[in-house]
Order: sequence, then C-alpha cells, then structure tokens
Amino acid sequence: MTPDKRPAKFRGASRYVLDEELAKIVNISIALEMPLLLKGEPGTGKTMLAHAIAESLRMPLIVLNVKSSMKLIDALYQYDTLTRLNDSRFGDSCRNVSNIEEYIKMGKIGQAFAAEKKVVLLIDEIDKADTDFQDDMLDILDQMQFDIIEIDRTISAKNRPVIVITSNAKKDLSDPFLGRCNFHHIAFPDHDMMRRIIDVHFPAVKNELVTACLETFYRLREIRGVEKKPATRELINWIRALQADPDFQLKSLKEGAVPYLGVLFKKSSDLNLAANQ
Repeated sequence: MTPDKRPAKFRGASRYVLDEELAKIVNISIALEMPLLLKGEPGTGKTMLAHAIAESLRMPLIVLNVKSSMKLIDALYQYDTLTRLNDSRFGDSCRNVSNIEEYIKMGKIGQAFAAEKKVVLLIDEIDKADTDFQDDMLDILDQMQFDIIEIDRTISAKNRPVIVITSNAKKDLSDPFLGRCNFHHIAFPDHDMMRRIIDVHFPAVKNELVTACLETFYRLREIRGVEKKPATRELINWIRALQADPDFQLKSLKEGAVPYLGVLFKKSSDLNLAANQ
C-alpha cells in the first residue's frame, strides 16, 4: 500500500479512553479490511468504540441493532408492498406504482453499501441472532454485494465500510463466523483505567470525591448475588447525580452511606441487596 493510500489511524476520541492493545487491533482491522468482533460484559464501551472510531476518522456511523427475530433481508433492504398496494388502490401518490424500485428501502447494511463515502458500520449485539443470520451476514460482508430480487439488481458496496461487531457473549458464535473476524475482549476497566475515564468526563471534579466514588463503586460491584453489576455508564451518571445534589455530603459517603442507589442498580433484587449491605 502506497503511503498516500494508507488508512487513517485511530488514536482515540474526545471522550473515549483507549488502551494500546485495543488501538492496535482497531487499526489492523481497518488496514486488513476485516470486521472487528468485540466481546465483553455490558458497559465496557464496546458500542461507544464504534462511535469513537467514526468521530476520530470523521466517518458517518450506521448502526444495525440486532434483534432475535431479525431476518438478514431486513438488514439489507425492505420492499414496501403495503404502501405500493395502497398507492395502486387510491392513486393519490406521487410515486410510480409500476416502478418497484420506488418502494425499495435500504436497511442498515444496504445504507452502508450505498453510501458515497466510507462509513463505520456497527452491528450491535450479534449474539442475539441465530447462527444462519450470523454466517449469511458475513458472506454478504465478505462479498460486499447482495441481490434485490424484486428488481433483479445487484447492489455492490461503493466503499468497504469499517465494520465493528459487538457481542455480550450470551450465545456462542459459530467457528466460521469467528474465523472471519479479528477479535478483542474488552475487560471491565480496572481502578486506574476507570480513573482515567472519570477524568475525561469530569475534568474539574475534586480528587477526594472521585476517590470516594471509585472505592464505593468497586465495593458495590463485589456484592454477591447481584445480577446486573453497575457499569461505567452508571458510575458516570451517579457522579453526576451527586454533583447535582446541593445537600450531598462527601463525609456521609466516606462513612458508608450510598445515596441514589437506583442510579447504580436497575433491578429490584440488586437494589435490595445493595441497600442491605
């Protein structure tokens, strides 16, 4: 690859703290034009990484939120037969009913292929889909084209998108799927990394408050029996809540009182466990 055609390097974004290994796998995936599969528990920044890549490389971001009931065709395109039927019955539309193409709407993958400039395509929570969806989707992404049967047309990607795929590891992915992706597991931030993240979001916050919040946060994450541990998003919102409360006393937090537990815990059983600690 000649120097002037080398892909731009991702070095992080304004509100995304990046470690060296993650930066390397992102950049090699871009250079090799391979999908990057990210695994990790909810709240580790998998989805936000795609946003950060788009921001850093100044590319549009297209997000495909995978649902358990989703069919691959829905991610490629939809043929709106109902609207066409209504137009033919009532005849008050500006569309040409005989032109089926006017009733074809691109899905998220179709939009990424049709885009005039290179985009970041985030395929979020791929583990919700069945194995056939996963493997067929990667076939499409490998070939960079798909057929619209209704108009007998092949849609080829104008530019190969930067592809980020996330999984919460709720379901095993097939070996063929794994073999066609680069992989990175995003571990939950340790104390030092979390401090860096907090400093990005709250550059003017007092050190004493951050220290107390982090000690309390990691203690609460260790409570036995908690189904949904508070993640980075909850910690950030919790600090915001404490800062917004004019009656909040740092001394009480240091002594073990934890206000706004409902910001940290989102399930009743977890909230009860935390309240009784």
